[in-house]
Amino acid sequence: MGTVLLDPTSRADQSPKAFATRLDTLSGTTVGLLDINKAKGVFFLDRLEEILREQYGVKEVLRRTKLTPGRPAAEAIQQELQEKCDAVIEALSD
Repeated sequence: MGTVLLDPTSRADQSPKAFATRLDTLSGTTVGLLDINKAKGVFFLDRLEEILREQYGVKEVLRRTKLTPGRPAAEAIQQELQEKCDAVIEALSD
């Protein structure tokens, strides 16, 4: 077999993207917290959840965890967060 050359350049979609509409307030909202499964991320998200509830009046926090930090969240998790949450924070820690 001959030499195989691989193209390392990104072929990702580079078209312009629209930002999500900014919420006027977090009070009374449902916020999703997505743990990307890195060391000590859960401690950061625990504290963040506390602050969101106490200082910003978030009504509900939906927490989910990815299987590994290097891969996207499962389609089912992505869909659930989109359907049930007003905002989502994806967090990591080391």
